[in-house]
Amino acid sequence: MRRFLLIAGLFTVVFGLSVTGQAQHITGDYVETRSADVWTGPCVANGEMNLAGDQAILAWRVNKGEFNGVSLDGLSVVGVVKAGATLGDPYSNPYPAKAILIVDQKASAEQQKALVGLAQEMSGDLLKNVVRLEVAPITLQVSHDGGHFGKTMLRAGNLAGIETRSISSKDHLCGNEEVFYQPLSEMSHSMPAVAELDQWDGTGLGVRWMSRGKRSAFVGTFAR
Repeated sequence: MRRFLLIAGLFTVVFGLSVTGQAQHITGDYVETRSADVWTGPCVANGEMNLAGDQAILAWRVNKGEFNGVSLDGLSVVGVVKAGATLGDPYSNPYPAKAILIVDQKASAEQQKALVGLAQEMSGDLLKNVVRLEVAPITLQVSHDGGHFGKTMLRAGNLAGIETRSISSKDHLCGNEEVFYQPLSEMSHSMPAVAELDQWDGTGLGVRWMSRGKRSAFVGTFAR
């Protein structure tokens, strides 16, 4: 009898943890661009370090799940960053960085707050110093192809835009390219990509930009 109660108690604990885990589980797609190549060789990376790489756009689209008890199915959030140094450089401190968050126009006030919390939790200190919060229609399309990612497209109103494609043999410049920098957010699966478009046209960061054709993007999925 005592053994039965012990087993029943363990089952209750495990089942309870499982239910809690499911309630908090959230999955989705992610795309990121930087103002420095992330898939590159040391020759290019060293040439850009301390001169570029202090700007970034991060975008999450929740496919299914909730954050802090708030359902976020189908909603998106975008972070735009101007840091104080090259992001990912172990010898420089990019913080505090200035960040603008763009939350999905379709989200309720409660969901917008949860989207902000999700983005900040997934990116650590990067989005801690929010200088402006925008609300805009957000479209994030990611092409999944057997575990690989093809073209992606992000539009956050008239504020931010990203377009990426897969890296090909034509993108080799020095022949020893690798993932020189890691993604700025937690990811369950990631691949470097070419940013055919990386654009920020909003206010609040003291800078606007548009670049094309840089090997400066990551595409993938996230889960927590």
